[in-house]
Amino acid sequence: MKLHYREIGEGQPFVILHGLFGYSDNWQTHAKKLADYYRVILVDQRNHGHSDWADSHTYQDLANDLHELFIDLKLEKVILMGHSMGGKTAMRFAQMFPKTLSKLIIVDMGTKSYPMHHSEILKGLEAIDLNLINSRGEAEKMMEPFVDSPGVRQFLLKNLYWKEKGKLAWRMNIDVLSRDMHAILQALPKDEVMIPTLFIRGEMSNYILDEDWDDIENQFPDSTLVSIPNAGHWVHAEAPNEFMESVLGFCLR
Repeated sequence: MKLHYREIGEGQPFVILHGLFGYSDNWQTHAKKLADYYRVILVDQRNHGHSDWADSHTYQDLANDLHELFIDLKLEKVILMGHSMGGKTAMRFAQMFPKTLSKLIIVDMGTKSYPMHHSEILKGLEAIDLNLINSRGEAEKMMEPFVDSPGVRQFLLKNLYWKEKGKLAWRMNIDVLSRDMHAILQALPKDEVMIPTLFIRGEMSNYILDEDWDDIENQFPDSTLVSIPNAGHWVHAEAPNEFMESVLGFCLR
């Protein structure tokens, strides 16, 4: 699949993968800072953003899509960073195509399987009848009984766009993402990755627990863990300065 992407800056390629229900726009602020040092490439993964929709959504699919982009853009010695679902895509890619990477950054995602925890979000998304609404405000009211957090609602509603006058549509393929959620939440294969890797977690997040670290290190022996205080799963948005210091400290050394 030909993925949609945008790029900024020059130099060594630095590829960024968004998380579930996100798209490349979520990372523009960080991309502008990284572009002082790198050729930054922001990617929309399949079934998200401006990339095409497909009837399958596995990490094998996502890694192969990314590899096709690497070939098309002739990318080598890439720094690859992914958040959440994008972090698992990045790890699977590193297992499958290690020679293309120089460094790996995984943002608040482990190698393990995760229990289903998106049920209310999916109910909120499915509650929105696009045939009955004329604004994002109306969509938010339909979602509100299922999604308490205003910040999460706004994050999700960024995926709505005007397909035509008076007609809103989703940029994400909710049907396939809902159906393939088991694949999105599953554990990585056990292949070892020798690429220098930085794991960044928010201290208030439960995606990488202390007891997970031994298993992560077994698969990623050349890895470091950084915990950022007062931040949760969206650590890059909640503590942007500390996050960027950690990223650049790892990449520029």
